[in-house]
Amino acid sequence: MKNIYLDNAATTPILPEIIDTISTTMATVYGNPSSTHQIGRKARALVETARKNIAKYFNASANEIVFTAGGSEADNLILRNAVVNLGVTTIISSKIEHHAVLHTIENLVKEFDIVVKWVDLNEKGEINYTHLEELLQKDTSKKMVSLMYINNEIGNILNLKLVSDLCLQNKALFHSDTVQGVGHFKIDIQKTPIDFFVASAHKFHGPKGVGFAYIKKGYGIFPILHGGEQERGARAGTENVHSILGMEKALQIAYTNLDKEVIYLQNLKNYFVKELKSNFQGIEFNGASEDEFKSSYIILNVRFPKEYAMLLFNLDMKGIAVSGGSACQSGSHKGSHVLHTILSKNDALKTSVRFSFSKLNTKEEIDYVIKNLKEILK
Repeated sequence: MKNIYLDNAATTPILPEIIDTISTTMATVYGNPSSTHQIGRKARALVETARKNIAKYFNASANEIVFTAGGSEADNLILRNAVVNLGVTTIISSKIEHHAVLHTIENLVKEFDIVVKWVDLNEKGEINYTHLEELLQKDTSKKMVSLMYINNEIGNILNLKLVSDLCLQNKALFHSDTVQGVGHFKIDIQKTPIDFFVASAHKFHGPKGVGFAYIKKGYGIFPILHGGEQERGARAGTENVHSILGMEKALQIAYTNLDKEVIYLQNLKNYFVKELKSNFQGIEFNGASEDEFKSSYIILNVRFPKEYAMLLFNLDMKGIAVSGGSACQSGSHKGSHVLHTILSKNDALKTSVRFSFSKLNTKEEIDYVIKNLKEILK
């Protein structure tokens, strides 16, 4: 039995080069970056060099990068800081954000009684930018827009430049959960001003448990973790040196080969769409995931014509790893909040599967998936 991994939106396999970087660092750089002796200074120098190199990919300054344990922590840090430290009383978001954003907003409402406004979505889960503009214009409070760049379940791409312009025109802060974008799309905060965005290394073939928050210079940080002055007081705790260097290496590899990999993966996704349409009647695609101009090239969310209760299990038995929604909901029986939000009641009852790709996938693997889908669904 083959092992076909098509759940790269959940996490990506770590690359050998990155394992080598992490292993070497663990073996040779054991100092605490906060220590003043030369062993500690060596660790500090490597962490700060990594910070500087990571910032360059986004045309940012090194002191605008705060290392975290991943995207969820970074989202929490930014949203809580906006309310506690920056005086935000209104957050404008959508109901199909990642739970790292939605659950944080829910808790901020309970704790600080802030106002939340939900922007309208169409049946494909696309943001109604006209409604967003209306929400911004009608609200004179201190406000923040929090909208994700790439939806982790349906792959929809947010028009970052348009939202950034609307926020600037209406004096609103702009936060974007860019976990599915960093390492896969180019982000230049000089061309597209974003006040806050986040990243998680394991989404672009790096190690799990490390990421960063981009926080525009001038916005002070109120930490959510206390106990030390690491990360210039923004996050207590000894820096995860080997993982930070692994993330730096993963980002370097991702952006060095990005243009070539975009073409390869978009062609792979298009081939899969063509094969699905050719072999199965009634196949539909959730969100804008079929549209290569409106959707990430690594995510395809497929809706089958009826409910197949055991489809994910049967695919797993054939060695094919896919997802029915966000991996962060594993163990939950509630299903995808994204699909329940944008689909009709009847369509939401049908079986949907998220296939997500990486440069390690091949056309032969797609053929294997199609072959097994035909056997399972017949």
